[in-house]
Amino acid sequence: MAAASLALGATGVHAQDEDPIKVGILHSLSGTMAISESTLKDTVMMLIEEQNEKGGLLGRDIEPVVVDPASDWPLFAEKARELLAEEEVDVIFGSWTSVSRKSVLPVVEELNGLMFYPVQYEGEESSENIFYTGAAPNQQAIPAVNYLKDELGVERWVLAGTDYVYPRTTNKILETYLNDHGVSDDDIMINYTPFGHSNWQSIVSDIKEFGNQGKKTAVVSTINGDANVPFYQELANQGIEATDIPVIAFSVGEQELSGIDTGPLVGHLAAWNYFMSVPTDANYDFIDQWIEYNDDDTVVTNDPMEAHYIGFNMWTQAVEKAGTTEVEAVKDAIIGVSVPNLTGGIATMMPNHHITKPVLIGEIQDNGQFATVSRTPGAVAGDAWSDYLEGSRDLISDWRAPMKCGNYNVVKGECGGQQEAAEAE
Repeated sequence: MAAASLALGATGVHAQDEDPIKVGILHSLSGTMAISESTLKDTVMMLIEEQNEKGGLLGRDIEPVVVDPASDWPLFAEKARELLAEEEVDVIFGSWTSVSRKSVLPVVEELNGLMFYPVQYEGEESSENIFYTGAAPNQQAIPAVNYLKDELGVERWVLAGTDYVYPRTTNKILETYLNDHGVSDDDIMINYTPFGHSNWQSIVSDIKEFGNQGKKTAVVSTINGDANVPFYQELANQGIEATDIPVIAFSVGEQELSGIDTGPLVGHLAAWNYFMSVPTDANYDFIDQWIEYNDDDTVVTNDPMEAHYIGFNMWTQAVEKAGTTEVEAVKDAIIGVSVPNLTGGIATMMPNHHITKPVLIGEIQDNGQFATVSRTPGAVAGDAWSDYLEGSRDLISDWRAPMKCGNYNVVKGECGGQQEAAEAE
């Protein structure tokens, strides 16, 4: 009986070891964000398929578990709970908007899950359970402003954004940064519009008047989603060309440009960490893989797709290094992990759960692609807390023992500066 019991126990352990590793995919497949997020769902599916063809992970197959939060921010939290508590996934790849990420964050922390977030965001956050593979403001917004200021001689600034947390926080950082560099409040115009805004006539007229004061003017755009199409169209309608008032966008990429008339956008700019047009062997291989996966040679790749590519490869490497998918072991193993990016460099996971990324400025072409006009000489490490916000500049994040703190105040020498930063806003 004892031998039989041992045999059954060994069989149970062996069966558990052969169970698939579950990967949760938390991206909107319906609603307003589906046009962007469904592509990211397919990206993770493709990466899982490729990994399984290599023999899986730790000798086990990877099983995708797909849910649809339907562009409904509270539903993101519900679906995250479903993935972790019911499906018992080992990791989640997901979210797009900051409000969806902030909806998921307390659930992932409560249930001690792991999530990789692939989209540029406003910073001012560091979670032990989230890995930020998109750009922080110092990896996109600040370099973009420096390019406009130093290379194009811009002196007046329009900060135009969609009315939610990412544009508002990013523009707060940029306003302080510009003030610190000698730009007066009179030379900064700030405007917010709701999601899906379509009537841009009066706002563009105000931008035109603001830029007609004898100083070089540019628009720094955190306008998100389909509102970009009528915005650029109205610029063209009012005769504003990129040579007059250039727009540099943080949320317009290849996916957003596909299938629309790019004529009004030609010559305007975008700041990202990846462009489909980057000429590297790794990128060409990724594009070919994506075309083959979709059986469509018209599909495009974009920055958040590369972020998932990097994040997925970092996670698999950390799991192999730890020898397990157990959350605490993976969290410890992933810091310092380095994997190739698609632009010819290396991405490294930093102790603050952000990664190193090059910053590229691209000029929109009439074929919907970008011509790179500027690139940082090396990779930039993402900052969780901005140096340009009161209450944040004294904070650092380091999830290694013994600190293990996402908001360590270097002035006070204690963990717990996050609440103070929130009160200061």
